[in-house]
Amino acid sequence: MAALASPLRVCRGILKELRAIQGPSYKQSLAYAYVMDQYRKNKVTGERYCRAQQEAHHASHTYLCLLASTRNHLALHNLYHGKGERSPEEVACLVGLRLPTQPGGKGWEK
Repeated sequence: MAALASPLRVCRGILKELRAIQGPSYKQSLAYAYVMDQYRKNKVTGERYCRAQQEAHHASHTYLCLLASTRNHLALHNLYHGKGERSPEEVACLVGLRLPTQPGGKGWEK
């Protein structure tokens, strides 16, 4: 299994995603309060090794992955979702191709 990022890095990542979703007023949201409360509650001390803390860290890392994947999905959906009928030139450019041109220039092509 891959090693998880540090808890502080995951917390910052979650807060970054919340800021991207909700804008500058993300600190007044219930999600921000809940995330910060959970991180404060599951803080590690030097005297104990707690499995629940590792589970909380794994759950937070999974939540960060969910938030980032959802944001990326929405960006891709907005970019590629159907915008009505497209011309053949637009479709070719969308997949990285170019339409062939008539050699010699007959005057009817672009």
